[in-house]
Amino acid sequence: MTENAAAAFPVTTAFELPGMVVQTDLGVAFGLVVRSMGVAKSFTAGFSAMRQGEVKQYTQLLEDSRRHAIDRMVENARLLGGNAVVAVRFDSSEMGQQLTEIVAYGTAVVVRPAAS
Repeated sequence: MTENAAAAFPVTTAFELPGMVVQTDLGVAFGLVVRSMGVAKSFTAGFSAMRQGEVKQYTQLLEDSRRHAIDRMVENARLLGGNAVVAVRFDSSEMGQQLTEIVAYGTAVVVRPAAS
């Protein structure tokens, strides 16, 4: 998501947006991603995991998955009629040995600028 898109569609972990008033609560919006590292990258990451420190292959996979989950959550909020998402949270879990699930969820809302 570009910075202009983020500004046009605010997403926050807070329960409100500064300078905005929540007009309508549309319920839960979510974005779900299930990813596999793939055999080649898993093999390389396995060698990296043998020594101490960050396993960059897994870090990159999770960062990309988190962004993808946010994008899907925003799409879901738009389908619900929202123009923002508040109270955003993440959850992740492993499915078997090779799959990781990432979910982003929050409350889709319709906001308007607060009267001065």
